[in-house]
Amino acid sequence: MSEAENLLLFLVFLVGITIVISILIKAGLDRLGIPPLVGYLLLGLLFGAIDLRISFLSLEVREVYAFLAELGIISLLFRVGLESNLSGLIRQLSRASVILIGNLFCSGILGFVAAFYWLKLDLIASLFVSIALIATSVGISVSVWQEAKALNSDNGELLIDIAEMDDIAAIALMSLFFAAIPVLNGDLQVSILTLLGGTIFPFFLRVLIFGTFCFVLFRYLERPMTRFFERLEPAPDPMLMVAGTAFIIAAIAGLIGFSVAVGAFFAGLVFCRDPDAVNFDASFSTLSEFFVPFFFINIGLQLQIDFISTSFDAIAILFIVAVLGKLLGTALPSIITLNWSSAILLSISLIPRAEIAMVVMERGRQVEAVPSEIFTATILVSALTCIISPLLLRPLLQKWPQTETQSQI
Repeated sequence: MSEAENLLLFLVFLVGITIVISILIKAGLDRLGIPPLVGYLLLGLLFGAIDLRISFLSLEVREVYAFLAELGIISLLFRVGLESNLSGLIRQLSRASVILIGNLFCSGILGFVAAFYWLKLDLIASLFVSIALIATSVGISVSVWQEAKALNSDNGELLIDIAEMDDIAAIALMSLFFAAIPVLNGDLQVSILTLLGGTIFPFFLRVLIFGTFCFVLFRYLERPMTRFFERLEPAPDPMLMVAGTAFIIAAIAGLIGFSVAVGAFFAGLVFCRDPDAVNFDASFSTLSEFFVPFFFINIGLQLQIDFISTSFDAIAILFIVAVLGKLLGTALPSIITLNWSSAILLSISLIPRAEIAMVVMERGRQVEAVPSEIFTATILVSALTCIISPLLLRPLLQKWPQTETQSQI
């Protein structure tokens, strides 16, 4: 057999092994009361450690896992949007905006101070770290809230609002910062007006275009599409057509500069108002269970184990800052309008960093602005935040159960 055929067979074998192990992890951790995503993250870390010994994770293998991970986050966030209460999300916008401001400022400022003054990084590297620590990975905590049947509570809707606005703000800052790098590097030929005109205006133009697209789809096309899918073929084909539409919307969001996670969430919102579309969720769950573990496994695969020993101080500092930034930045403004237990739940839920933080740091490494040790430290911190938040959240949600009708705990 050719080398390409051998690679294909190995990929099929490895993906099959991953699926089987993921099912066993889910079954085992469910019985122990631990979120399965913790096991998925550790499985990715284990694969990375084994790869150091026998080098089985080639570039092609990692690209396949990265692709499956993208489908995983799209599936996860689409299902979240599909199960969301759109009117409840809109109702929470005013409160979410207040919490968001504190969240962004506290996380960003603490991240910059830690990188610039404590880790002695230069200005550009420190800004990369600061922006990376701003964005919350909504998929991590949402899966725990979803499991606890708390996502459609007032606090659950508030969490989704804050996390999605958090991601959009981080993407906006990331876009502006990438364009500003020549100026920060001392390229005085780039004027501030040119910089603003080349970054702020195009970004808001993309927001307008994507928002208009989603509104038209939501307002005029969703119901006819759903009815057409149902008439075309019996189940599960209508669900697959809806899922395919979600992937298309997520891809469009990615192409115009947003996160595919944000696009997938808004795709779910497009269909959430239709009772027939929401009924597809039961059929969609199998597809979701197939792809979602790859998202968490791929996070574990991003780690470079050989840099851990040399990055311990940076890991400790950035981890403390990452946790404190979300705890303080969310809890302090939350306590004004919510009680303390609600503030704690929201604060812990916003601790995880994953896909957007990794995109920011990867870009920093590409332009040689972020040292390898800091890149590895930030990825490890992201993984740690993804582990600690679910472990804390699950018992707290059992202690303070959320219901659809309660506004506070």
